[in-house]
Amino acid sequence: MAPPAPITALQGVSVTFGGRPLFETIDMAIGRGDRACLVGRNGSGKSTLMKVLAGLIQPDDGVVFVQPGSRIAYLPQEPDYRGCATVQDYVVQGLPADEQDEAHRVDAVLDRLQVAGHRDPLSLSGGESRRTALARTLVGNPDVMLLDEPTNHLDLPTIEWLEEELLSFRGGLLLISHDRAFLNRLAKRTLWLDRGTVRATERGFSEFEAWQAEVFESEEAAAHKLDRKIEGEMKWLREGISARRTRNMGRVRNLMALRGDRAEQIRGGQQAKLAIAEAERGGRLVIEATGIAKGFDSEEGRKTIVSGFSTRILRGDRVGLIGPNGAGKSTLLKMLTGQLEPDEGTVKLGTNLDTAYFDQRREGLDPEDTIRKVLCPFGGDAVMVNGQSRHVAGYIKDFLFDTRQLDSPVKALSGGERNRLLLARLFAKPSNLMILDEPTNDLDMDTLDLLEDVLGDYQGTLLLVSHDRDFLDRLVTSTIALEGDGTASEYAGGYSDYLVQRPAKAAPAVVAAKPKPAAAPAAAKPRGKLSYKDQRELDDLPSRMDKLSAEIAKLETVIGDPDLFSRDPAKFQKTSDQLHGKQAELAAAEERWLELEALREELEAGR
Repeated sequence: MAPPAPITALQGVSVTFGGRPLFETIDMAIGRGDRACLVGRNGSGKSTLMKVLAGLIQPDDGVVFVQPGSRIAYLPQEPDYRGCATVQDYVVQGLPADEQDEAHRVDAVLDRLQVAGHRDPLSLSGGESRRTALARTLVGNPDVMLLDEPTNHLDLPTIEWLEEELLSFRGGLLLISHDRAFLNRLAKRTLWLDRGTVRATERGFSEFEAWQAEVFESEEAAAHKLDRKIEGEMKWLREGISARRTRNMGRVRNLMALRGDRAEQIRGGQQAKLAIAEAERGGRLVIEATGIAKGFDSEEGRKTIVSGFSTRILRGDRVGLIGPNGAGKSTLLKMLTGQLEPDEGTVKLGTNLDTAYFDQRREGLDPEDTIRKVLCPFGGDAVMVNGQSRHVAGYIKDFLFDTRQLDSPVKALSGGERNRLLLARLFAKPSNLMILDEPTNDLDMDTLDLLEDVLGDYQGTLLLVSHDRDFLDRLVTSTIALEGDGTASEYAGGYSDYLVQRPAKAAPAVVAAKPKPAAAPAAAKPRGKLSYKDQRELDDLPSRMDKLSAEIAKLETVIGDPDLFSRDPAKFQKTSDQLHGKQAELAAAEERWLELEALREELEAGR
């Protein structure tokens, strides 16, 4: 089937920045029905490329094509409200010039997104500002939408509403987003901006990492014929991906075990009660809330934030808090951590708690300070991390900095680099309780991966408020859901587990969407267990994965010989093929282990 005719396209487009090429001779197109995502490392030029497509930046070379009569709508990361006294003034600019008297269209889309048109746009919260920008993008019924980080600052119901809107959109769509769950659901084609060029695949975003690994492996083989510098770079990139996958599998196994323990605590079984009693004697209790409630008076009357909520959080637990904006997530967080007294009930905090806090506003950095001074404010070159002294040069490499940047001022860093430096400073502070309030807002995907890695290794207790479903699924042992009506319930596992376990009446409302008939609740399933064959396979998989990892390490050692290709091309090719095969076997084994482990949990929980 022939691809759709392009509505907008780039032909041989090049853009330079600061005297160096940002990208060169780019060819790409977006057609009707296209749902593509644009991915790439922080600073690679994704937003700039999207602005070229939107006509906001003129390329240094090449042609930008737009089909005559077509409408292109662009959602920027930061909306420009200059000259707009009200939200309605801003949104109406999304209509074509000859249709801007059709105010009813503006009112309709603002009503769907729950933003008041008379508001001053400069008074909006982050979430309200993002919904206003979305309203301007949607109001003109465009042929192509270019969306740069559309989920930033949105709550989960609004993200889910937006997904439904975009799934039904018949025009072309290009997305930049750090929200993996959002991209997994929407993107059917992937454009990868990498080292100044765009690679394209008809695979969706869910297959991006596998495709990326294939590209790196192919380039590493080719690098043996080129200079050693490129060879070393490719080896570092591919080994980094392999190492991350290995680390992630270990973390997944650990997370599964922790979720099982947390499920027993929530269900309140005898075994859990014994464990909790032992934990309290051993000083493992972090937070115990009993029957807490909180409400506030408003013009509409008394609003209950939470009522009759109880939980026990032990050392090492990772608890996610979810709910619509305004449901009271931050209020509950403050009660659980002793910053706010409940109206009813009690909160008991454990002893010797060292708390690190990362809020939505992000504590600022002095632009004149160097990276060294930010991390070593009292001088010297040592940073204390998890009770161990580390040289600051080695520590910043964990956060994707080059050691040559150690004495660079903060003002010379990109936005993504500043976020990484904030995280490096946060994790350099001794803590055994970490509170993260919307940590993923404004983070690029590289920094998000880094944050996930660091939190995965964190030995303390974690309280996490987030609207990022994939992030929650990968990190938390339990999820506290505030439904917006004063109820709060705790569920074992992440966001996906919450969706399975929640009662039908607790289904989160989707912003301005028409209510759908509730599905009849499924009949309770008896608890069960894996078949003998599946259980045996599950038991055997860890040793099989370890064996494959060892074989891969040996093959990597052989192929890492820089003279192998010139000395014995046949052996090089054979080893390369074997390596690729073993890596594919390992990936398949890892996926099968996850599948069987999830099935085992589901059967044992009686879901």
